[in-house]
Amino acid sequence: MASTAPADLFQWSDDFNVNIQEVDEQHKVLVDLLNQLHRAIMEHRGKAASRVILDQLADYTRTHFLLEESLMRVLHYPGLEIHKQQHEDLIKQIHELQHKLDHENVTITFELLHFLKMWLIQHINESDKRFGDFFAKSQNLQQYQTWNKEVEQTMTKKKWWWKFW
Repeated sequence: MASTAPADLFQWSDDFNVNIQEVDEQHKVLVDLLNQLHRAIMEHRGKAASRVILDQLADYTRTHFLLEESLMRVLHYPGLEIHKQQHEDLIKQIHELQHKLDHENVTITFELLHFLKMWLIQHINESDKRFGDFFAKSQNLQQYQTWNKEVEQTMTKKKWWWKFW
């Protein structure tokens, strides 16, 4: 009898897109890592295996948060400080969990997975989408898009000196 893989904890849908390509791609990686952690627990792979995935999730989360905050800073997003505080609060909670896993005899539970899933869903659907809307309307971005089209047109025109490159 073939065993079936456990269902994913978090099913990605385009409804979660914030319409910033890099942010959406990184969200998908976060969802995948959360699902990997879920599978490790469902398959009873042990505390060490779960901890490795949790560490990957924590590291990638920090990287993702830096990208979002950098974009917000560049575009002078008025909600940056609140958004950054939400990020810092989650990172602090993950650090506390890592500490408990190392120094107290606790394990990663389904309640924790549910918390991470719900935090991510709420954060994407509220805070990140609010920034996505701001990003789409940003004058700085519109100027960049115009500049980018000019560069693209210039680069596609054949130049006589290109044959030397």
